[in-house]
Amino acid sequence: MSSLSSDHKEVVRQEFTRQAQAYAANQLTANQSRLSRLVQAVQPQPRARVLDVATGPGPVALAFAEAGCEVVGIDLTEAPLAIAEQTRQARGLTNLRFQLGDAEHLSFGEQEFDIVVSRFALHHCEDAHRVLEEMARVCRTLGRVVIDDLVVSEFPTRAAYQNRFEHLRDPSHTRALSIGTFLGLFTACGLEVEQVSTDYLIQGVEQWLTNAHTPADRAERVRALLEQDQLHDLSGTHPFLQEGVIYFRQRTATFVGRKLNGPPG
Repeated sequence: MSSLSSDHKEVVRQEFTRQAQAYAANQLTANQSRLSRLVQAVQPQPRARVLDVATGPGPVALAFAEAGCEVVGIDLTEAPLAIAEQTRQARGLTNLRFQLGDAEHLSFGEQEFDIVVSRFALHHCEDAHRVLEEMARVCRTLGRVVIDDLVVSEFPTRAAYQNRFEHLRDPSHTRALSIGTFLGLFTACGLEVEQVSTDYLIQGVEQWLTNAHTPADRAERVRALLEQDQLHDLSGTHPFLQEGVIYFRQRTATFVGRKLNGPPG
């Protein structure tokens, strides 16, 4: 199956057109210390060629550009790219460009980039392997491929529970993967994992639902699932109540892989 079928691509476009402004303003995704850690994990050389896949409103691409890299940011949806371009112009960055692009069919030749990165995107893909394979293809030998994304439990039932409420909240969400699954994908794509670091985002449920414009009926189902999760520890997201507000933890992981020289042995 194609990693993003035509129908699913349209869902992604619709959702991220609606969510573009809220996503760009979200301090969890625009957090500068998190972005700095991501750039530092790769330690790019001056003027390194960087491709940011599914750039959205561009925070990762902007961070690498401000670190002195030559950056291209691609996305499937025009609305967040327009925000990204406005920010680029406001910051006066000339070493960065944004363009429409499909993560499963990257419009670049083999080994064009020193670093290929994607953040918070693979859980919107129907076939993460295809996207990672494309990222590896356009990365030079011994270059770095970097994924920063949501991760779920290694236990399938617990992973499925989290993916269920994530998809109810945002139908463009397909499946967040476990750390073990990500490691297997990197290996299958000829990428040797050099670093894995974990973190988490604290999400306030109501704001999280508002950002996605989740319809009322689906939002109510999400709340019910999180309430049961709080009572019975069903996903590992540890919902909790603080000052009358329900929160939960989305676990994240950053993987830095090196593209091997020739077939892996």
